[in-house]
Amino acid sequence: MSQTNMASRPLAIEASLRLHRPGFVLDVNLCVPAQGVTVLLGTSGCGKTTVLRCLAGLERARGRVHVAGQAWQDDERGLLVPTHRRALGMVFQEASLFAHLSVRDNLLYGFRRIPGTQRRIQPDHAIGLLGIGHLMDRQPAGLSGGERQRVAIARALLTSPALLLMDEPLSALDAARKAEVLPYLSALGDSGVPIVYVTHSLDEAARLADHLVLMREGRIELAGPADEVMARPDSPLARFDDACAILHATLVEREPAPGLARLRLGADDGASLWVGGGGEAVGTKVRVRVLARDVSVALSRPLDSSILNILPAKVVALHDEDDASVMLRLSLDDGSALLARLTRRSVTTLGLRPGQAVHAQIKGAALMRP
Repeated sequence: MSQTNMASRPLAIEASLRLHRPGFVLDVNLCVPAQGVTVLLGTSGCGKTTVLRCLAGLERARGRVHVAGQAWQDDERGLLVPTHRRALGMVFQEASLFAHLSVRDNLLYGFRRIPGTQRRIQPDHAIGLLGIGHLMDRQPAGLSGGERQRVAIARALLTSPALLLMDEPLSALDAARKAEVLPYLSALGDSGVPIVYVTHSLDEAARLADHLVLMREGRIELAGPADEVMARPDSPLARFDDACAILHATLVEREPAPGLARLRLGADDGASLWVGGGGEAVGTKVRVRVLARDVSVALSRPLDSSILNILPAKVVALHDEDDASVMLRLSLDDGSALLARLTRRSVTTLGLRPGQAVHAQIKGAALMRP
């Protein structure tokens, strides 16, 4: 390949990994953007953490690992960069902070070891992203689990990594602490550091993923932009009770008395969604999760309904789930996709078919902004 062609290719994280263990085979060809958050999603034992460890060089598989144009492993060339020479940061289930150092000194420990010319993230930026400015003089023993994890993430960012690896960072936290940390994880897309995030939680994937890789039994079952993968009615994810689609919107209006906010999909004249709660400011870009079970369909626009969100849509595809239910993919006017789980009786009664114009009804309470 010519130098010109190489330069024109978008930067990516590429890995071809082959690993055999008793009772387990990893056979993965991974190529994801070197930007945003890539989530490896799957059940325990599917190989997602093994992939993460191979990217880090903590586990040896046959193949190659290239990160944003840098070769970390290439068996054909006899190249293997050891873990300590790979420009990466890692965050595990446990924060593993230095107990004898303050939060400030924990953050600066790695930062001071990075040459000034290679520092891409400054302390103030990382501290602001993770909301830990008030913790600087505290000791790790006095932090909550959520606070410790936020400090650990900031510390990893301050090593100015080419790649940040996160292995189930919320699994050791209770529900309240997870809710505390998730908004800060959502903000990490603004850090400029590509992230590979391992989880078995569909909720975390829906909130965080820009790119989604679904793994099963050591192989990649499905991969692509998160909003496209999640809105496929034939995806394995569509079988989950909390199957969902992701919409991207802008908060354009807030009604203080009812506690509702209006979100706009697409361009200035795009459709509106009403949601409750949240403290985001007008103009904020938000991600909306819509559960398939909370979307219903009507052939004409209902005149009297308690449902606030009724949007023109088109049936794109129908996928039989079982004898009783069918999953529909719906397209909105702005090109966004929704999933709707309906009974087979409803589909038959309404005569639903691909290409048909309908109205999608979305319960306001079903809309969740990370």
